[in-house]
Amino acid sequence: MPNKRQHSKYKISRRMGENLWGRDKCPTNTNPTAPGQHGARRKKLTDYGIQLREKQKLKGYYGNISESQFRTIFDKASRMKGDKSENLLQMLESRLDAIVYRLNFVPTVFGARQLVNHKHVMVNGKVVNIPSYRCKPGDVIEIRERSRNIPQVVEAIQKMERELPDYVSVDAKSFKGTFGRLPQADEIPYPVQMNPNLVIEFYSR
Repeated sequence: MPNKRQHSKYKISRRMGENLWGRDKCPTNTNPTAPGQHGARRKKLTDYGIQLREKQKLKGYYGNISESQFRTIFDKASRMKGDKSENLLQMLESRLDAIVYRLNFVPTVFGARQLVNHKHVMVNGKVVNIPSYRCKPGDVIEIRERSRNIPQVVEAIQKMERELPDYVSVDAKSFKGTFGRLPQADEIPYPVQMNPNLVIEFYSR
């Protein structure tokens, strides 16, 4: 039976009407209706509604980040030089839980957050238990030696079910990976279309 995190994850996908993480078990593959007793009808969205939906989709993809955390990330991205939408995505991809997920150490980003919270992950040889910890290019991320027999981790590394993007590298045998560099927006392997520019517009209203 799916646990609470799985229910939450599936609810996000159904609310968006998209297979947000590209997983075979996602209920949107067979039931595209929104959550509700009879499946809510999807109304035509206003411009504001479209922007809000894109914000919720991006928040949801990274483990349903809280609104306050997401707003803080946006504010920091806005103060940086360069394109705001790309800055936003780079900050999200720099999160430790996101990198653990990209390295295929776990099957889901929710699992990545739990793995970090429970002190199973090290950055440059030191345990870090803050999922939102911002990694820097060149950081080495690895599973602690005593945690390498966790069934979820073993299975994920054996399967390597997701494509490894060019900005990270992994040595599965040593349970170790490297965050090589900040990604370009078009390199991030989202299974669905993301529109970070609409997120910028939402917060800039």
